[in-house]
Amino acid sequence: MFALLLGRPTPAAISAGETSEIRGVWITTNDTPMVIDRTRLSTAITELARLNFNTVYPVVWNAGYALFPSGIAQREGIQPFVREGLQGYDILAEMASDAHEHGLSIIPWFEFGFMAPPTSELAMNHPTWLTRQRNGTQTSVGVAGEVAWLNPFHPEVQQFLTNLVLELISRYDVDGIQFDDHFSLPVEFGYDTYTASLYETETGRTPPADPHNPHWVDWRAGKLTAFVESLHAAVKARRPHAVFSISPNPYHYAYNAQLQDWRTWVERDWVDELIVQVYRDRLQAFREQIFKPEIAEAQRKIPTAAGILTGLRNAPVSMDTIEAQVLSARSAGLGCTFFFYESLWDLSPEPIADRQAGFQALFPARSLRASL
Repeated sequence: MFALLLGRPTPAAISAGETSEIRGVWITTNDTPMVIDRTRLSTAITELARLNFNTVYPVVWNAGYALFPSGIAQREGIQPFVREGLQGYDILAEMASDAHEHGLSIIPWFEFGFMAPPTSELAMNHPTWLTRQRNGTQTSVGVAGEVAWLNPFHPEVQQFLTNLVLELISRYDVDGIQFDDHFSLPVEFGYDTYTASLYETETGRTPPADPHNPHWVDWRAGKLTAFVESLHAAVKARRPHAVFSISPNPYHYAYNAQLQDWRTWVERDWVDELIVQVYRDRLQAFREQIFKPEIAEAQRKIPTAAGILTGLRNAPVSMDTIEAQVLSARSAGLGCTFFFYESLWDLSPEPIADRQAGFQALFPARSLRASL
């Protein structure tokens, strides 16, 4: 078993004992001004270590581009789109070095998963890799704007993503990889010719008109589950101790709306770390999610954390709200990972010094990452 804090401790009580929990932060494309400047990057990592964070999750796959030098991407006709530091350094290599020097783990985050803008080179160069809705629509619109969806059941798509992951973990001194809620497929999709044919061959049925048909949902979710098994095996064969991390939505929505049966993935030991995105404004709604039975099931097997929103550019979150959610998560035996770095204190309703003091009060002592 891995050590976890139980009960509902106050910040003062936390410092009395040793802790073991995930304390992470996602580093997004919004954080580009920080990561491309070596001095600012170094300062950021130093600050996170000083405030007793222990994990960073930098984005490495976004908008159809690999945010690191990738021969795999180039072979698929994707031109280099590398955020090289202003001083000419490899950002991911620099971040890994700085993180490890300060005792932090670094787990690169493949944010876009199977999403790609319809005008991206990836989508335009590989139209047969895309899936569609029953009415022929190939895109959906969400917080990332209009996106097309790579077909997660297509073997060439699976091989591309597998190769991209293996390339990264082979070249960089990182501690694992992470996929989030975009490592999925919206339930309305899957009506492309390849998937329809595969479904008919395996079941003797044609895809039903209702995308929520239970058999159709279960079949597609099962195909995604099979790919998780394959990808997990490939990662472990290349780097046995790499953390295979996922950060999905709460289970009911993840399965029914995104075909992510992450409960099964955890049960079958294909996941080493689970961070559930619990982005809720009201504390009661937050608590309702973190005490779900599937969360408790995961905690008995692997390190588990709640994803907490610390603010968006036009939607700041108060430190009082963050503190209440952190303490609630801790009372459920969960660690915390925050979305996203810049909103920790740079884009906040309180002064930076007050905001950092708030995190210092929550994390007064260093904590190892929870481990089995």
